[in-house]
Amino acid sequence: MKKYGMYWNTVRVLRLLSGVFIIFVGVQAKDWLLTIGGGLLSLMALLNVGCCGTSACHRPAQQKNRKTEEITYEEIH
Repeated sequence: MKKYGMYWNTVRVLRLLSGVFIIFVGVQAKDWLLTIGGGLLSLMALLNVGCCGTSACHRPAQQKNRKTEEITYEEIH
């Protein structure tokens, strides 16, 4: 549950605000399909899911102190 509150960025906040706005507009217009769409958009922002599924597009920061082993090749005749 702790991971749901992490990695808030501008697009995620914008998605949440627009989802809440669409919910209010849908309730005022008594259009339940629009309300459900706004609910799904808000849920996507809260759970941090989108086009990439479960945040699969997030790349972790590259490690600087990574040791690499030298590869040796043997010539075959």
